[in-house]
Amino acid sequence: MNESGRRMHSNQELERREFLALLAVPACAEFARRFALQSGQETTKADITLRISPIELEVGPRKVIKTTAYNGSAPGPILRLREGQPASVEVINDTKIPEIVHWHGLFVPSEVDGSEEEGTPIVPPGGTRRYSFVPRPAGTRWYHTHIHAGRDMNRSTYTGQFGFLYIEPKTDPGRYDAEVFLALHGWAPHLSSQGDEGNLEATYSVYSINSHALGSGDPIRVKEGQKVLFRILNASATEQHRVALPSHKFQIVSLDGNPVPVPHEVDVIEMGPAERVDALVTMNNPGVWIFGEANNQTRTNGLGIIVEYANRSEAPEWIAPPNIAWDYTIFGHTAETPEPAGGVVPLVFHKKFAGNRWVDNWTINGKSFPKTDPIRVRANSRYRLRFDNQSDEAHPVHLHRHTFELTNFAGKATAGVLKDVVVVPARKQVEVDFTADNPGLTLFHCHQQLHMDYGFMTMVMYET
Repeated sequence: MNESGRRMHSNQELERREFLALLAVPACAEFARRFALQSGQETTKADITLRISPIELEVGPRKVIKTTAYNGSAPGPILRLREGQPASVEVINDTKIPEIVHWHGLFVPSEVDGSEEEGTPIVPPGGTRRYSFVPRPAGTRWYHTHIHAGRDMNRSTYTGQFGFLYIEPKTDPGRYDAEVFLALHGWAPHLSSQGDEGNLEATYSVYSINSHALGSGDPIRVKEGQKVLFRILNASATEQHRVALPSHKFQIVSLDGNPVPVPHEVDVIEMGPAERVDALVTMNNPGVWIFGEANNQTRTNGLGIIVEYANRSEAPEWIAPPNIAWDYTIFGHTAETPEPAGGVVPLVFHKKFAGNRWVDNWTINGKSFPKTDPIRVRANSRYRLRFDNQSDEAHPVHLHRHTFELTNFAGKATAGVLKDVVVVPARKQVEVDFTADNPGLTLFHCHQQLHMDYGFMTMVMYET
């Protein structure tokens, strides 16, 4: 044994003897607990256990998807936690690659947020890690993997590693008769040439809502007169979706889990990757309907689910929704918001052509991550982020560990709409205000997986 090995053995033996001796002293229970934590062994049972493992998911007849998921299903289990009540989640990684779980939309410390860039430890292959936090704010959040994928379509958000995380409010009036969680996802992705330049984008062979493609699995069964609350998540790695329920209207009550100031009825819901929408639907048109994607090819390839009224058995019907542009501002107040004391932070988004049949790179203010300039803030100050999208693609941008307020969307002033993801349209500007009230390293990025992996990220850094 060399000198380094002898020192390691000596230190380990000292720690073992110290640990065993202190176990005999009741007053040293806290030391024993910490020793166990450092050794990767928790002394108490976690509230929730998530196991990351390979699965085969039969989304439809002869459509079996090999993927990675939580607890043997995709989506993973719906996690319901109480706002403000401490919770712990044990994550077991049964795969051969490092993993991490991001608690999307929660105000949690950097070390448990689920971002390696922020300093959250990974879950090693074959290893275990525990996340402990106080869940807040209330509302529809979600959890998902947050690792780099690059050109590997079998990793990160291309997989089945996603699930709903609902934070139950301390008081909930529950003004609905039924609650339905719907996650939209594309499967069997591959890179294909798009546009005149031949740049590579992800395309999908099959889609599902929850774990089944349209026509497979059980329908959503409803009764006439019911009020159903649909909690909808776009869990796609890269694609926006427009969904509708023919002959019914959605009353939008929350965006990204946050109640909107002005609930509004719409015929169609448009969502970028990672966005959530809570929508109330009054079941007032009996029949059998297809709740699905407005794009015919995507819906035919599986992005839909049957809504079946009691005592009805006819063939499911689809009626195309009107082609109305999605507008966040109708759910807020029409008002000019004064510039916050912290000032305006301009963030310009550009695409860097990487060559024919290659994945484009992305820049923020002329630089790609990890060379991007950080957004520097002071605790408890309020700032305005100006997203200037000078590219020909829309970007669903996400700020970790904080919520922001929309103040201007493509030239329209607004106030009161709180989100953690906003889709910045091509060649448009969007402004949001946020308060730097959760110190620690904070990641800002596009939630389109290819864009994030190829440079579209930066850090928010708190200054002392």
